[in-house]
Amino acid sequence: MTRHPPNAPHLAPGPTHGWLHALAAVVAGYAVMLVVAALGLWLAGASELPPGAFLPVIAATVVMALGGRVGLEGGAGAVARSDATVTVFPLSVALAGALVTAYVVVRPLRRHAVVPGRRMLWLFVRTGVLWAAATLLVALGARHTFTVSTGEDFLADLGDLLGITPAVGFRADVPVAVVAGLLWLAVVLVLAFAVSRAAPLPSRLVPAHTVVRPAARAMVGVLLAYVVVGAVIAVVTASTRAEPADSFAVVFLGLPNVVWLAFGIGMGASWHGTVQGALGVPIPEALAAVLRSGDNDATLDLRSLSEQDGRAWWLVVAAAVAMLGAGWATARRAPPGTGHLRNALHLGVASAVAMLLIGVLTRIDAHYGLSLFGIGDPADTGGLGGSVVLLPNLLPAVGIAAVWGVAAGLLGSVAARSPARARAAR
Repeated sequence: MTRHPPNAPHLAPGPTHGWLHALAAVVAGYAVMLVVAALGLWLAGASELPPGAFLPVIAATVVMALGGRVGLEGGAGAVARSDATVTVFPLSVALAGALVTAYVVVRPLRRHAVVPGRRMLWLFVRTGVLWAAATLLVALGARHTFTVSTGEDFLADLGDLLGITPAVGFRADVPVAVVAGLLWLAVVLVLAFAVSRAAPLPSRLVPAHTVVRPAARAMVGVLLAYVVVGAVIAVVTASTRAEPADSFAVVFLGLPNVVWLAFGIGMGASWHGTVQGALGVPIPEALAAVLRSGDNDATLDLRSLSEQDGRAWWLVVAAAVAMLGAGWATARRAPPGTGHLRNALHLGVASAVAMLLIGVLTRIDAHYGLSLFGIGDPADTGGLGGSVVLLPNLLPAVGIAAVWGVAAGLLGSVAARSPARARAAR
């Protein structure tokens, strides 16, 4: 059922209004991502980078938040060369941008009952065109090369004479960044219209939206609740430390990475990977300890994490409470007459999709190395470099999440539709 009266006006904006609407969404989304990235990097100490590097690093962080690729390379003439590849999603930046972009897109439409399919297509096209242009500009700005100071005038002069002054830099892959940005936007808009009660849809999609929205909204609520609880825990933890900046840096850069990983582990999902050499990206100590425990490939699951920190078993309790709440919310929002089994199946599908996204978005694959006088491969992390790898066991994780969703959906539906509650409602 739709919340709007049947005779509510259709959406019929003029071309100028449509472009302004799309522009507002793009500007707001990118503005909040740039601000969140800047705050996180500043707290992490990136403001102490060589002059001119901070703004390009902010741009590179936003590119990675959208799923783009940033390559790092450097060297000192023919003497030394280093290369690095980093795949990691700063999900705090991405989540902030997604929430703001979705809000700005949906809010002006809330008074309309339905939107013709062609109008919705043009809304997506206009927003996509402007988003691609903004992504292109940010990706072009995500590049910088700067000289590494040797600290001694004599060494600096010698380096200039021999042509071996060390320099490092990074550069975004612009085509990949634009494509990834458009894919990111498509996922955000689809989720926004699937979850929001205020978003109008073409009349043919209204019945499907009525079926999909309760479970989808419940799972989005679970993921956001984990972020909120994680932020509270991070603030409390930071207040007990002499240098709280690192904790706040994680909040502004990678809080969802940590809490959604905890959610998956609490449900029984597992990841695998390894840490070799120095850490190239910030990850929790217990997680790093698990990944260092294996010779080549360690398994990160509830058992291995609890060996490092016994409090890990509370992740099961948290996941159970969250999923039961999602089951109850799904049943309460479902159309009248929806059976327990159907509610359970809907939440099972939503939970599986959520776990699929968690697995993809929490992966880390960072390799960095050094070649000296042509000896050694920059891609070889042994001795002269390092790596951090964290990859999901995706298919088992999705299956486990589906089982959790069905079970929680069934129990939550029974609780929400119990005779006692039905009498209370009357």
